[in-house]
Amino acid sequence: MTAGVTNTTTGTDWGKADFEAIYNCPDPRRYFTTLNPLDYQIPHHGQAVFRAVAETLQRHRSDRPPLNVVDLCCSYGVNAALLNHRLSLSDLYGHYAAPGAGRPTTRQLLEEDRTFFATRRNDAPFRITGIDAADRAVAYARAVGLLDHGFAENLELDEPSPELRRVLAGTDLITVTGGVGYITARTFGHLFDHVSTPPWVAAFVLRTVSYQPVSALLARAGLVTEKLTTRTFRQRRFADGGERKATFDALADLGLSTAGKESDGFYHAELYLSRPAADVAALPMEELLPD
Repeated sequence: MTAGVTNTTTGTDWGKADFEAIYNCPDPRRYFTTLNPLDYQIPHHGQAVFRAVAETLQRHRSDRPPLNVVDLCCSYGVNAALLNHRLSLSDLYGHYAAPGAGRPTTRQLLEEDRTFFATRRNDAPFRITGIDAADRAVAYARAVGLLDHGFAENLELDEPSPELRRVLAGTDLITVTGGVGYITARTFGHLFDHVSTPPWVAAFVLRTVSYQPVSALLARAGLVTEKLTTRTFRQRRFADGGERKATFDALADLGLSTAGKESDGFYHAELYLSRPAADVAALPMEELLPD
């Protein structure tokens, strides 16, 4: 086993604060203004990891450019914005949550955002399909040009639509930052039923959530799941003492220490990468990831 990498471990669900009201607004402003004070940062970590993984995969599949990426729980297209544009998460907070930024209507903001993202787009963008149950969030991301395809579908409850099935066929990489727990192996099963060949899967998963059912399903599809053990990644600050206590209790039940991790007041996520065994052997996980 490569140093710092182990097999998938198990976790449990957790008692998080309810942020349902910010996930399906007409535009992203409430999402960013609510999460900014909590230092929500997992998309920042995802940007570095997903770019490194996608660029590596692109080089190894140069016969089929551009790379087809499916972003699960895509929300307003945050991961797509960071993957395909000369932007940081701080730039997005400044754009949507800066005090005194004015209050354009959603229609005005949408028009501004089309230009905002178009003028910052990378020269060789990846093709991104976003999937999320939040229809207005997906529609916004699609309208401003962040997503090549956007589907407001709940794959926990339903099979993919015929159009989504068609798009899924050429998937090279699946990404997710924090959605696991809201989505389960059922969603991944619905995706893998319709891909041509098993794609790589890069997932950030909170330490309180089990990834084992997903990794078991991916194993049946021929993928080996590795977990990066040299570090964890801050997701956001606890919203209140209730979240902190629920997290500490869940981790204690799992026999996991919070020292140097959740004791800093943040949720911490772990990174899992699933690939065919031949790719794992040829490209050790830690060698393809940024420092």
